[in-house]
Amino acid sequence: MNVRTMTVAEVLTSGSQPERTCIGCRKKGPRSELLRLVAEGSGSSAVLVDERRRMAGRGAWLHPSESCLALAIKRRAFGRALRGATGTAAVEHRIKSGPSVAGAPVAATPTVQPESGSEI
Repeated sequence: MNVRTMTVAEVLTSGSQPERTCIGCRKKGPRSELLRLVAEGSGSSAVLVDERRRMAGRGAWLHPSESCLALAIKRRAFGRALRGATGTAAVEHRIKSGPSVAGAPVAATPTVQPESGSEI
């Protein structure tokens, strides 16, 4: 039996985050660096960006760069990865506009105090 020992650096980098493969460049990367894409469903062929990575259905992953988007379109990767979905307008808009507002931190809302009159 051949047992291979791993260095601490290998353990830390390999086990810290799941890796996904970009449908454009076909390179692997940490899940946090790629966009998750899903087919809209209900008979539509649109591809949506799943900002929170929680939408139901089959997902595909793409680096948020115009070069990976162009490669994915050229290779017709959206249709293969998402079973026939080809409408990439939402993905193109998201990549060209940069990081989404939905990913920005939400400001804390002030706490509302009860009006019972028991406060001093």
